[in-house]
Amino acid sequence: MKILLATFWSIPHVGGVWNYMKQLKERLESLGHEVDLLGYGEDNNYLHIVTKKQVIENNRFLPVITKVYEQTESSFYHKNPILYHYENLRYCFELGAAYFDLEKYDLIHTQDVLSTACINRIRPQGTALVATLHGSVAHEMKHYATTVNDNALSNSIKNYFDKMEYSGATAAEFTIVANNWMKDSLTNDFHVPVEQLKVLHYGYDIDTFVKRMNRASSIQRSADKKVILYAGRLVEIKGVQNLIQALSQLKRLRNDWVCWIAGDGNKKADLQHQSKALGLEKDILFLGKRDDIPSLLSISDIFVHPSLLDNQPLSVIEAQIAGKPVIVSDAGGLPEMIEHGVTGLITPAGKDRSLCLHLDSLLTNDQLRKTLGSNAKKWALTYWSIDTAVKNVLEVYQSALTKKKNAL
Repeated sequence: MKILLATFWSIPHVGGVWNYMKQLKERLESLGHEVDLLGYGEDNNYLHIVTKKQVIENNRFLPVITKVYEQTESSFYHKNPILYHYENLRYCFELGAAYFDLEKYDLIHTQDVLSTACINRIRPQGTALVATLHGSVAHEMKHYATTVNDNALSNSIKNYFDKMEYSGATAAEFTIVANNWMKDSLTNDFHVPVEQLKVLHYGYDIDTFVKRMNRASSIQRSADKKVILYAGRLVEIKGVQNLIQALSQLKRLRNDWVCWIAGDGNKKADLQHQSKALGLEKDILFLGKRDDIPSLLSISDIFVHPSLLDNQPLSVIEAQIAGKPVIVSDAGGLPEMIEHGVTGLITPAGKDRSLCLHLDSLLTNDQLRKTLGSNAKKWALTYWSIDTAVKNVLEVYQSALTKKKNAL
């Protein structure tokens, strides 16, 4: 089978969607399938098929798109810079993907609502479409819209992405979601038919990850400090600002710890300023983008993921495979990844005091920390099996191909 894995987001990148695509590609190819990867490139300036090094620049289409805007009702988007940005990218994505000749693929597997809606409008008649939604774009944008001090702008953002969520979630033959939170959100909030959805949790290439854990990192830990690790994007919705507030409270209780924050994002400077203002410059180390997260996990003691909204982050999966006790918030699909008090701890999203107390309890109780980490690893080695996950995805592919064939 010839398969195209496609995303609206930039690839390659340090993040869960790209890791998912890479690992799925490798496993599908090991089973004899041909797989290409499509997505935007750096700064969303071009679309490319990474595996074939085929590139088409947005500038090729933007003059035409602008002219269309000027002559149709789409000129509405000129008044809203956020929607104008996304509409430009949507049209460039559709035109660029069509340029790459999709006829050769038996099935296209998209990774978000935006790419799904775009591909559906231009896909060849006989090509099946499957979508995996790694999160809720509409919920993230609603969260963002609450920070916009313009009611008209905020409402238009919400309305636009609500429509996009429904469109993208219903465009494929089947839509895969990783947990019941996403399923319930799509059916209850966006009225997506339940029969459209398949609930399949992620898999992970555990063997390769364990090998990477054994490689030495350039970062060295202090012998007298336990290490708290966060790895992910430095954006507001990930809740790192709440982690820093919790660490400020933790410092009043004890100083036998250091926190490593690995990642990058548009809030990095703000978070560094917050850390300095709270007197935590020596307690929190900003490590930037890293490609040695497995090594960092191997020498850390606690992993924390304080997100305000999340789906099924691979960083939590990695921490469990590494046998670390994980503290997550109760946002989105995170509580479905942790059994509180057994494989980790769950804390209310955005509640600094609760997070501080959970960190303190794990730092105080060595046995609890080791037990939670050991339980997490035992569970992870079975639950996150990539062979099972790929088998389930291939079953959805076959169902989609059959459904598409019967509809012709």
